[in-house]
Amino acid sequence: MDRDGTSYDARGTHADAVPRPAGPPPQPAGPPAAPPPPRHAPAPATGTSLVDWLRTPRPEAEPGVWRFGHRPRPAEEPEHVPARRLFAGALISLLSGWLLWSLLWNGYLGHYWLWPLLVLTPDSWRGEPETWATASYVYYALVGGGLLVFFARLGHVPEIWRRYARRTRTKPAPPPPPRHGADPADWPELRAAGLTDAATRLAEATRSGALGDVDYARIQRAWHGVRAHPDRLAAFTEAVRAHGPAACAHPSGVRDLPVRTATHDLATAQVRIGTVADHPRNPYGRRTTGLALEPELLGTSLLAVGPAGSGKTVRLVRPVTEALCLQALAGRAAVVAVTAQGSGLGPDASFDVVIPVGRGDSRHDLDLYGGADDPDEAARLLAEALVGDLVPDTRRAATVLAQLIGPYRAAYGHFPAVPELRELLGGAPAALARLRAAVAGDPAQLRELDARERQVERGDETGVLLAERIAFLDRPAFASWFRTDGEGGRAFSLRAIEHPLRVRVDLPERGHAEASRIVTRLLLAQFAEAALARSDRSLFACLVLDDATYTVTAESVRAVQRLRSAHAGVVLALRTLEDVPEALRGSLLGAVGCRMAFAGLAPWDGGRFAELWGTEWVQMRDVTNRQIISDEPLTKAMHFMRRLVTGKAATAEAVTVREVERERWSSSELAHGLPAGHAVLSLTGVRGEHAPPLLVDLRG
Repeated sequence: MDRDGTSYDARGTHADAVPRPAGPPPQPAGPPAAPPPPRHAPAPATGTSLVDWLRTPRPEAEPGVWRFGHRPRPAEEPEHVPARRLFAGALISLLSGWLLWSLLWNGYLGHYWLWPLLVLTPDSWRGEPETWATASYVYYALVGGGLLVFFARLGHVPEIWRRYARRTRTKPAPPPPPRHGADPADWPELRAAGLTDAATRLAEATRSGALGDVDYARIQRAWHGVRAHPDRLAAFTEAVRAHGPAACAHPSGVRDLPVRTATHDLATAQVRIGTVADHPRNPYGRRTTGLALEPELLGTSLLAVGPAGSGKTVRLVRPVTEALCLQALAGRAAVVAVTAQGSGLGPDASFDVVIPVGRGDSRHDLDLYGGADDPDEAARLLAEALVGDLVPDTRRAATVLAQLIGPYRAAYGHFPAVPELRELLGGAPAALARLRAAVAGDPAQLRELDARERQVERGDETGVLLAERIAFLDRPAFASWFRTDGEGGRAFSLRAIEHPLRVRVDLPERGHAEASRIVTRLLLAQFAEAALARSDRSLFACLVLDDATYTVTAESVRAVQRLRSAHAGVVLALRTLEDVPEALRGSLLGAVGCRMAFAGLAPWDGGRFAELWGTEWVQMRDVTNRQIISDEPLTKAMHFMRRLVTGKAATAEAVTVREVERERWSSSELAHGLPAGHAVLSLTGVRGEHAPPLLVDLRG
């Protein structure tokens, strides 16, 4: 199966697979009607119209560069003259030129400078006063202009113009009009394929404002699916003819988010999160450029570490979640965001499914077993969630669970719910007797129960630990949750990430912190399993954990490493690396491709990042100045003029250049040298491209 994530072949066909948006009243059954086109297209990137947005160049650049309207900078910093010296030199140079012109004009230097005028003009002109006067003034203008240009260049006036006058031009120049047949607003790919009517309708919608940037990205995605599967051409053409800019819509019928808080460019799938600071530790070519994230980078997974209040949620997690939701509406991604209740990753209308764990008014439930049919697979995922943070190897725990949930499923047709599983793990005689009676005719299941009874007699029995951990989920607040009998709320499984889905899971961290961590580990394990088991990997799948405290386990680290090849990734936010078992901290930093250290980092955390980012060779210049003292009057006068211009005494410099190896960022700098609202970020793409650690201003 190879889907492109669109539903243009029959709108509403996948309505059962993709739940409706959370928040509004339940939708009627059947395919949704085409929503009316918006009266104007939302501002795609910087408030420009969609036509200008499409025409803006996006040159290829290094990983993380905001490509929308990007202008490459020189790799090396040009020699910088101090402003005082620059203006003083320009003033003295222009005064010298004016003095020379005065001497020439008044004849103090003779009239030899007029000989080109006498040589180049006919003798007859001298007898005509008006003609001779005109020729003389033209010659004076040429000589004066030449002197002005010469002394202006001598005084670095062009450098002053480039440095200061150009900064006043704040409004960028509009993009040049595209050449004939290459205007993206005309949909040239459709015209080249012979779909003239479809291209004309979409071009009219683009120029009128009825088509937004999400519509453009979604229809482009559908067209690429048609090119890969030509049998879909007729359905695509009919969808564009019938619905215009609303064609190939997301199964929910939504064409944009209700609110945007970040700057997005759906043409490149980028979201801008900040600006690379103008700092000596940053490469000169990256300074002042925009920094953006995209699926090509998130596919290697991202780890962000910083204390509470450093901006992880507002300046990283929310923009990334918002970008992935837009990509989902364009049929390009599936996102599952896990956060604490009330953290504010976006309004409910921005998601297809909102799961407030522990609240009785939820329209959806969580599948405790991740939609698995195999008892061994279900036991492995559940063991990872229950004791993955306590034991380095969860295979024994998975065996215990499989010995109980396998017979239970064989007897009742479904896996046990939380109360029943707690009784079985605790060794309740009545519960085990009922289960044994239910599978009395199945020798294989009886052998499983016999093996379980023998293990109970051992001193290091794992079932007791499992029963203690699952007791955190067997609370009155979760009485209506994790149902397995088909009653109650609609169970949601992460296997649904094969669809362009937007999901938010709200955890009750305030009253049930340990239960929330168990659910988070469960979702991480189920996501990794579902992402790796997908038959169609055309959609980018991402799990965003706003708080990954005590979530990282040995198995999850191995799973994160495998996600890169499955077109999936995770975003993990931590307050400190101390929330990860010590044996796994180095493995976690090595498993992810993108690492981010926020301001206020603890020194011991900074040491881990400093060791990871390593060292670099830099040139160090040692300058020794020795003042020049002279007794000659002329030399003294020259030294006085030099001091007047430069503000420094005349010195002789001895410069020694040597290469030394230093840390890119030391632990002390990461802990104490980062300004508020800043972070150091290193990036790696799925194809191996990488960017060095950069100091980024996240406040813009």
